Amino acid sequence: MAGRIPRSFIDDLLVRVDIVDLVDSYVPLKKSGSSYVARCPFHTEKTPSFAVTRNKQLYHCFGCGAGGNAISFLMDYSHLNFVEAIEDLADFVGVTVPRDSSRVPEKKNNVSEIFQVLEQVASFYIQQLRENEAAKTAVAYLKSRGLSGEVAREFQIGFAPDSWDALLKRFKTRQLIDAGLAVSKDSGSAYDRFRGRVVFPIRDRRGRVLGFGGRVLDDSLPKYLNSPETAVFHKGREVYGLYELLSRNSKPERIVVVEGYMDVIALAQFGVGYAVATLGTATSKEHLELLFRFTSEVVFCFDGDKAGREASWRAVISAFPSLRDGRQVKIMQLPLGSDPDTFVRERGLVEFEGRVVSAQALSEYFFERLSQGLNLDGMEGRAGLVNKAKAYLQTLPNGVFQELMLEKLKALSKLDKLDFLEKPTTLKHLRHKQQQEDTKLSPVRLVITLLLQNPDLIEVFEKKEIKWQALNFPGIDLLKKIVEIIKQHPDINLPRLLEYFRGQDEEKYINIMMNHDFFVSGSEIKDEFSGAINRLIEQGIEQRLDELIAKERASGLALHEQKELLGMLAKSVRK
Repeated sequence: MAGRIPRSFIDDLLVRVDIVDLVDSYVPLKKSGSSYVARCPFHTEKTPSFAVTRNKQLYHCFGCGAGGNAISFLMDYSHLNFVEAIEDLADFVGVTVPRDSSRVPEKKNNVSEIFQVLEQVASFYIQQLRENEAAKTAVAYLKSRGLSGEVAREFQIGFAPDSWDALLKRFKTRQLIDAGLAVSKDSGSAYDRFRGRVVFPIRDRRGRVLGFGGRVLDDSLPKYLNSPETAVFHKGREVYGLYELLSRNSKPERIVVVEGYMDVIALAQFGVGYAVATLGTATSKEHLELLFRFTSEVVFCFDGDKAGREASWRAVISAFPSLRDGRQVKIMQLPLGSDPDTFVRERGLVEFEGRVVSAQALSEYFFERLSQGLNLDGMEGRAGLVNKAKAYLQTLPNGVFQELMLEKLKALSKLDKLDFLEKPTTLKHLRHKQQQEDTKLSPVRLVITLLLQNPDLIEVFEKKEIKWQALNFPGIDLLKKIVEIIKQHPDINLPRLLEYFRGQDEEKYINIMMNHDFFVSGSEIKDEFSGAINRLIEQGIEQRLDELIAKERASGLALHEQKELLGMLAKSVRK
């Protein structure tokens, strides 16, 4: 939908969201004093230095310096642009993003052009499947797999003509290359990437086409071909079939992860409408975090061969960092030679869903796998199990599940004590370290920081006799801007203030100042702020006094400047 997102909606959104709840849905948090802490998701660390504060509605890492409000977190954690972060945040609190149609839409950038050409190419491929005589082989293949026209339409299955330039004749070459639909050659020419294939559009959860998967109709290789990484398509963060799944049920009880497009489509046709597939890559932490946004249970169901069993193990290990309390991962082992597509056709829906429900719990699967080849009746075997399990259990988020996994390992190894898991910590020592390392702030930086963190201090500010023309040093222009914004929006808070500086030259400076902790509260803040303003005014007077004295010595003063200097000196004497 065209139009800009109104500023008032962004302000209201930041009021509605609780950043602790938001961050906790991605990174498990533990209460520590007035903050909530975790290991930082933006850099590798062994002890928690990442803090989220409810009263400020901000997050900050004392290790790498990352910080910001709820919008910043989604942009950094999920690699979203600003608009996508707003849309995700709106989904989180259950509201719809309005658009200001009265504003002139911004010029489309490369990303919007890519989305546009992908959508148009998807329509072209669908048309080819229906109308191109050469598509009869593709239609016959789909029918041989038992697919109905209804499910083909639901998943927007299409056909790429066996031509080197079917798309190049109809679309701009540069746009096709940027969208991953054409391959450029050293000679400067290009050719269509997908040729003579059944194509499956890969859509994100909003229904936008990100890329395509294509399957050959003969014995040529590669059998399956996916779009390459582009500005809009990242295989490690997207799954096939999620849009269709959410269209049927926005809050599924569970989601089944399978290997291929046809598995997803066949399961959907047989009534299993809650399956998705990874896109030619191993299941990643990003995949799991995406799926856990919509369900509390994920079931891995890969092919029943050696490769499928190894894929299940890799997926389980990738899932460990995402296993906060309340989330569950299961493993559904298929018989040797079966895949989800063939199994549901041969055994039927009832047996398939029965196996899904009774799938093996991750904890049981994990210890069963690690114990293979070990003699747990012997000391060496039990020691081997502990050594193998240690690295994996350390990646689990702190919580009940981690503790239960540790208890299970103790029982299997017959050890009463295992202390390799880190103990919960507080941020007290980190804050003390910051307090020691922080250099003394100048008056203007102190005023800016306190006002940023406590916009209601504007009442104290307005009671002071501020003569802006007398304050001529770095930081004053930023202070004026902050004061003007707060006066225009008396109920504003720090997270909303940050949005007024997003993308501006002052953003980096603002991000530094917003995280400074003064360890003062209540009336102490007002006293500190009032004193900082007084020092700021005095600094301005001292600077002006120095300027007048220097000018008098160099070239003399005008009459009004002489009077100003005498008045300032007289006040100085009286003090």
